[in-house]
Amino acid sequence: MRVIAGIYRGRVLKSPPDNRTRPTSDRLRETLFNILAPRINDETRFLDLCAGTGAIGIEALSRGAAFVTFVDVSKKSCALIEENLDKLAVPESQTEVLNFTAENFTGREHSAAWDIVFFDPPYDAEYGVVLYDLGTKTDILSEGGVLIVEHHTKHPVPDAVGAIRRWRILKQGETSLSFYEHA
Repeated sequence: MRVIAGIYRGRVLKSPPDNRTRPTSDRLRETLFNILAPRINDETRFLDLCAGTGAIGIEALSRGAAFVTFVDVSKKSCALIEENLDKLAVPESQTEVLNFTAENFTGREHSAAWDIVFFDPPYDAEYGVVLYDLGTKTDILSEGGVLIVEHHTKHPVPDAVGAIRRWRILKQGETSLSFYEHA
């Protein structure tokens, strides 16, 4: 797995030794960031929720995001993300790595919202509680922000949740990306 573009372009990221983590493919990551490119700048706060290897958040940093929060339930995944950030010499002031379930993280109060939220839970997970929090709480997804949910094409997500509405679905093989923004 490698960083596709930006200041860390071509750098190889360490992957987990087991098959329990399902990293987003390079091709899908490239397509995702082609869509997100106009929204990423030196003020962008990016949340990588169910971060796994951290490849999505690292790609956001590489392309100019100001700050990335990585959240994963697995302590091993958090350690792997830290290892990948250290390997790239990413300044600690640009990142935080948190060991929480997605539900626990979205259920907390946050001092600042994120401009882009990427939510990539295990395909067999129940998305409802987290989607509800993302759609109803004002301290997670900023006004004008975008939420992207990666899910199995056969596991549909709702068109609307609270104050957010889906505006695009991108399908690539068995994987879909659903894009949401405030209605």
